[in-house]
Amino acid sequence: MKFFLDSAKLDEIDYAYRTFGIDGVTTNPKHIMLSGKPFEVAIRDIAQWVKDQKLDGIDKFPVSIEVNPHLDNADDICKEAEKYAQISENFAIKIPATEFGVEAARRLEKEGIRTNLTLVFAPAQALFAAKNGSLFVSPFIGWKEDNGEDCKQYIQDIVTIYKNYGFYGKTQIICAAIRSPKQIVDCAVAGADIVTAGLAVYKSAQHHAYTTQGLETFCNAWDNTKKA
Repeated sequence: MKFFLDSAKLDEIDYAYRTFGIDGVTTNPKHIMLSGKPFEVAIRDIAQWVKDQKLDGIDKFPVSIEVNPHLDNADDICKEAEKYAQISENFAIKIPATEFGVEAARRLEKEGIRTNLTLVFAPAQALFAAKNGSLFVSPFIGWKEDNGEDCKQYIQDIVTIYKNYGFYGKTQIICAAIRSPKQIVDCAVAGADIVTAGLAVYKSAQHHAYTTQGLETFCNAWDNTKKA
């Protein structure tokens, strides 16, 4: 399973790449806002970072960039997506899982512009992404579980549907809005291709109380071992 970082902050992207070996980045309007930069400055900075790491190519290091969420028709979405796609060959264009979003994704994929159908909250929505050839689909986990839903079956259903019809691996499943290490594990068990999470979640996943306790025990033993 691949790990993507949900962020538009260059320091976080660089740290997560060097520490955890992340395989890509996902952004959204909120992440861009939190970066403190204008939209195009933020995405061009990420594109330059990718280039500096010699990760050119969407197969090497995908970066999802979301269109203006106010756009409410396929023509405008396609026009904006075409503009962003020219900035970097690593960009996949995030498009909402609406009727006009699906139409736009279908058109863009035929043009060779790779897409990520996002804000997916039901397996039926995920099926449209695969049927129309999107590179990625982003079913959201954290938002649903924050409202009391258990998402293990939700993700398993999407994986099963994709396997039933030969979509599995062609449209890659990015489990999005991951809030905890448990959700990472649930998605991995279900067979999702990718999880995307904030840096704090990955740091949390790498920590365990017994690991800390064990390290303290071994440090104490090391310090109290007789010296030659």
